[in-house]
Parts: sequence; C-alpha cells; structure tokens
Amino acid sequence: MSNNNTNTKVMVPMYKKIAFGVGMLANQMFPAALGVFMVVLLAGFGFDPWMVGFLTFAPRLFDFIIDPIMGFITDNTRSRWGRRRHYVFIGALIMGISFLLMWQIFKENGVNFNFFYFLTFKLCLYLGLTIFSVPFVAMGYEMSEDFHERTQIMAIAQWIGQWAWVIVPWFWIIMYDKELFSNPEVATRTLAIWVGIPCMIFAMVPAFFITSKSTVNETSYKSINIRNIGEIFKNLIHEFKEAFKIADFRKLCFATFYTFNAFNTVAQFTFFIIVYYLFNGNQQAAGIWPAIFGSGGALVTTFLVIPLVVQMAKKIGKKKAFLVSQSISIFGYILLYFLFIPGKPYLFLIAIPFFSFGIGGLFTTMMSMTADVCDVDELNYGQRREGIFGAIYWWVVKFGFAVAGLLSYLILDVINFDGNLTTQTPETLFWLRFCFSAIPIAGTLTAIYYMWNYGLTEEKLKEIQIELAVRKGKTKVQSSAYLSGKLVSLLKNGSIDTSIDKELNQKSNAEIESMYSEILDDRLHGLCFSPYNENQKAGDILSAEQIKRRLDIISPFTSWIRSFSCTEGNELIPEIAHQKGLKTVVGAWISNDKTRNEKEIDALIKLAKLGLVDIAVVGNEVLHRNEISEQELIAYIKRVKEALPNIPVGYVDAYYQFLDKPNLISSCDLLLVNCYPFWEGANIDYAASYLKNMMELTKNVAQGKKIIISETGWPSKGEAVDAAIPSEINAIKYFVSSQKWAKNNDVDLFYFSSFDESWKVIQEGTVGTSWGIWDKNEKLKIKQKSYVI
Repeated sequence: MSNNNTNTKVMVPMYKKIAFGVGMLANQMFPAALGVFMVVLLAGFGFDPWMVGFLTFAPRLFDFIIDPIMGFITDNTRSRWGRRRHYVFIGALIMGISFLLMWQIFKENGVNFNFFYFLTFKLCLYLGLTIFSVPFVAMGYEMSEDFHERTQIMAIAQWIGQWAWVIVPWFWIIMYDKELFSNPEVATRTLAIWVGIPCMIFAMVPAFFITSKSTVNETSYKSINIRNIGEIFKNLIHEFKEAFKIADFRKLCFATFYTFNAFNTVAQFTFFIIVYYLFNGNQQAAGIWPAIFGSGGALVTTFLVIPLVVQMAKKIGKKKAFLVSQSISIFGYILLYFLFIPGKPYLFLIAIPFFSFGIGGLFTTMMSMTADVCDVDELNYGQRREGIFGAIYWWVVKFGFAVAGLLSYLILDVINFDGNLTTQTPETLFWLRFCFSAIPIAGTLTAIYYMWNYGLTEEKLKEIQIELAVRKGKTKVQSSAYLSGKLVSLLKNGSIDTSIDKELNQKSNAEIESMYSEILDDRLHGLCFSPYNENQKAGDILSAEQIKRRLDIISPFTSWIRSFSCTEGNELIPEIAHQKGLKTVVGAWISNDKTRNEKEIDALIKLAKLGLVDIAVVGNEVLHRNEISEQELIAYIKRVKEALPNIPVGYVDAYYQFLDKPNLISSCDLLLVNCYPFWEGANIDYAASYLKNMMELTKNVAQGKKIIISETGWPSKGEAVDAAIPSEINAIKYFVSSQKWAKNNDVDLFYFSSFDESWKVIQEGTVGTSWGIWDKNEKLKIKQKSYVI
C-alpha cells in the first residue's frame, strides 16, 4: 500500500480564482447598486409603490424564463473558445451599457414615460445579466473537482464580491449630499455611469483569464439552431426534470430560496427603520448610519464570516457549516429587533456580526455544494451540465429576488408606509421592525429544515468521483490493491496450512480485543507512519508540528517507524523520530518524475549522513505501478548503496514482485516486502496462514537475505475483496494474528498503518481510508466502539 502519490491533484492557479472573484464583484455590484437606486424611483421620481414592485418583479420574471434557456445553450455550445467565455464577454457588454442608459431618466418626462423607459432598459439589463451570469457561474463550478477547493474558489469569489456590498451602502450618503449633487435624481444618473463602465470591465475579466478548451469537435452536445427550437425546449424540460430528481439539489434550491427571499424581502426596510424610527424621519440626522449598517455588515461578512465558514466547512463539513451559520444569523435578527433604539443607533452594531452569517454563509457553502451536485448528475446521466444546474440554482435565487421585491413593496403598502411623509405612524414603524426580524427568521428556519437531511458528504462525493474516474479510464494503479487473487488457488488446492489460525478463531471477540490491547501496549516492532491530517493529501507540505504531534501519539507503542518520502516535509520525520528514541526506515519516493527522483535520493543520502536513517529504502511499489524499469531502479539502488556503505539499503514492493527478479534481489542488502492477505481475498479465518505462505514464497528466492515485512494490515471498513471482509473486529483479529505470528517466528513486521487517511479514497475507495490503528482524528479506534462482524 503506497502512502504517497505522484499524481497529485493540480490546484487551480490563484490568478484564476481572483479572476473569477472579479467577475463576481460585477455580478453583485449591479444588483446591489440597483437596490439602492430603486428607492429614488419611489421618493424622487414619484413612482407609486406598485410601479416599483412591478419594475422589480417583471424583469426578474423575464430573467427567470431565459436563465434555463441560457444554461442549455452554454452547456451545448461548440466553439473555439469553449462553452462559456464569449458569452461572458458579450453579457458584460450588454449589462454595462444597459445599466447606465436605464438611469438616464428625468422627472419632467412624466411618471408614465419614465416607467416604460426604465422597464425597457431593465429588461435589456437582465438579458445581459443572464448571458453573462449563467456561463460565468458554470465556469466556477467546473474549475475544480476537489471537495474543499470548490469551497475555497467560492469563498474567494464571495470575498471579492462582498466589496460591492461594502461600497454600495455609501451611495446613500453620496446621493443625498447636497455638496455633490443637487438632488438624488441627478446622483443616480451620474453614479450609474460610475458603476456601469467599471463593472462592465470587471465582468469581462473571467472571459480573458479563465481559459477553456475548444469544443468545436465535441460530438456529444445537442444541436442549437432555430430549426430545432422545439427540440431544444423538449430537451430543456427533460433536463429540468433530471436535475430536480436529485434530492440534494432540490434541498439546496429550496433552502436558498427561503433564506435569500426572506432576507431580500426586508433588506430595503433597513433604510426606512434607521431614518424614520431611529431618527424620526430626519434624513440629515440619520447621516451615515444607513451606510454603516450595510457596509458594516458586508465588511464583517468579508473579513469574519467567509473565512470562518470556510474553516467550518473543512472541519465539520459544508452542511453543518451552513446550519451553524444560519443559526447564528437567527440570533442576530432577534438582537436587531431589540437593538433598534431611537437615539442610540450605535447599539445595532452589536447585532451585525451575528446576522451577517446568514447571506455570507449561504452562498459560500451553497455554490460549492451545487458544484458537488454536478458530479452526482454526471454519475446519474453521464453528462457535465454545470450550465443548466447553475441556471436552475440562480433561477431560484432570481425568482426569490423577484418575489422579495414584490412582497417588499406590498408589505410597505399594507402597513401604510408613505415615502412622501416626513414621519410615519407608530403602527407602521412597529410592523417595519417586526417584519425586519420575523420574516428572515421564518425563512431561515425553513431553510434549516430542508438542509437537515442533506446527504452529499465529502466521503460520498469522493466515492462518486472514483466511480466517474473508473468510467473514464482515469484511475491509476497505485498499490498492491489492484493485483488480488494470487494465492486463492493455493487454498482451493489445500496447499495452505491453516493450523496457525485455529487458536485465535476459538477466542471470543472480547478476548481478542484484550489481546489487541496487550500487544499494542507491549510495543510493536514497527509502524508505517501516516503523516497527513484530515483535509490534506499526498503532495501537501507537512509541518513539523503535525509530525511531532502524531509521533507523540504513536511513539509509546512502537520501536520503529517507516516513512515514504524525503521531500515536502517528510524529511522532518526521521529527525523528530530519532529525538523520541525511534529507529527509522526512511524511503525515497521514486516515480516516473526524474527531477523529483533526484531530489528524493539526494535528500535520503543527506539524512543518512546526518545519522537519521537506520534502513534506507529506494522506491515504494514503483515496479508495481510500472513507472520505471527494473534496470533504472537497480541503478538508483546502487547509487545510494555507494553513498551509504554502512547503512542497509533495500526496495519496497509487493512480495510477488521479487519472485522473478533475481537481479533486483542481488542489488538489495535486504528485502522489504508488502504482504496483504486482504488484497488476496483471504478469509479472515485463514489470514495469518496466508501471511506465512507469502513469507515462505519470498524466502525461496531471497538468496539468504533478511526479509522484513514492510507493510501488512487489514481495513476496518470499505469494500470486500472476495472472502476478505473489512470490519473493525476483522481488523483487530488480523492485527493480533499477524503480530503473534511475527513474534513467534522472529519476523520484523511493520503494520500498516498508524492513522486513517481520508485522501486515499481517490486511489482505493472507502477501504483505502480505514487501515489505521488510530482514526483520522487521531483517536485509538479500539477504545471508541464495540466491534460487531
């Protein structure tokens, strides 16, 4: 079993993540500015509340209709620029021009003319927004396949995008500053230009920096032309049905709808509460407090909420991070009801860090989880449809926005709010405050209800990705796991003496558990060291702190440890182990990466010359992986032997790799063999007998050299291999039987492994994650649970 991986995941470059974030800034700036400016229609241009409500709802309804169509188009586009980039550019252009033209209205033209003028360009704005946002969001979904990097991509995008909400609240101050503008109507005409042109440029950034492959020759896409418009709508309806068949996607959509819809229904009440309740209708006295409320919340979201939610998602999972963040926001909305106190506006600042977790936690987690759902869709239907899923998800968001806009002004109408009055009645102000807290709380509780049983965990997603990789032929042979069944015929022929297992098979589970503890407390000969923390993978840089912490845990239970690499922080392991009195088998990781091989060998030699290596190992299962030839490996071994004449030098591989390679054996000072009855499909009742037979086969070709079992073990969960069944009690049985056999026969044995490591799911499925004596959280597994077959 390899503890490293030369084929580590390629991380998305930071400049691409930032480019996506810049696009998100534009994506959020347009609606954020629109929300502020819309108040001027009511108070400045004399629009009736129902007009403003209609202007909010109708374009969103238009958006609601065309978003899914755009999703289908972008998913099936054949182009030299790929499926997304040119749409992002064109949409950005339309958005910017439409936004600045939309606000070039004048009071003297009359309410009716301005109403239809505004409606026309707002429809154009939303057409551009759809052409831009649907492929833009799909870009983000397909940037990475990694569970946690998806969260990081969305967090960076939300972090940059949040600056729209930091900046826009100050438009309240600018618009009503008599020294800058004669009136708010003039202000909106000017600010629209300041917003429209820069944000149009920001929206174009992803088109230039997030590159994609040509899809000109893609044959699996559906045709898009006027002649088959009927077929397009038929396919679109079909894809909608397929998307909503995924229960977890439905939960994401419903939870987002209720959370976002409730927030936006009352968002504009903030200005009215501050001006009319806290300052009795005196806008001049209210000063910068409306801006402080909005900008303060966005700053808290940017610098506190998003980083914390990302960390929570890594520690407890995306679903729990969502549930926790929304629960915190409920507490914030309760506080706001009591902390809106006339004459003391500073008190509401106490609630801002709490209620900001609502929207900040929503999109950081939900966009990442939607990307995960796209993998489920591919598993179910064999297609990558980020565009259609992004369109449906944001369709729900935008529909919620439309409903919120309509409800917002309907509520204002029902509670008798009148923007032309300097002061409002006490009843109106009470209902403003009540709705401001009660509606978001109700929406958030509904969202929590929907997400409570969301089931797409990191482990489940990794299993899905493995299955997808198998379908695509992308899986690579990483360990002896893929060559099972070699000794099964010996059992059928009666060639294996199973007598050494009989004594253990007569013991009860409780007795076996007791023997397990006694053997562990009495110190093992050796352990394979698993250095990677949860959420790390092979290739990540190891810290001295994590190595020391894990060695502190295992050092009382072993005399030797075995490491697998001499770079990326692994070079720290031998020194820290020696400081704790442990002996070391230190491996240089060899692969088809010749440059890395040189670094590994040089580091191994350096460590050995410092007195930190007791046995030097050149390569781990590299012949099994078929990455270099036997001759190349022997050359590396000879080179290390010449540099280290006083240290035993060997090579690690599955025992059967040595059976027909006498030249390899001759080049080694000792043989280090991996023996896994589990991968041979052995029944646990005969596992120790299998191990004995593996050793006997190796002895026959060993040329009298010492043989060390460099790896053996049994998983506590996962997929079965023939008669070999993973379970906690079987793992305990094999531990006891292998250790007793090794001690009775004077065999040096390194048990695999010290800790469970989740990243191995990519190579071996669930079974790859559960070989440790300690679990992934560094807890001794035998002390945590009862063991049932």
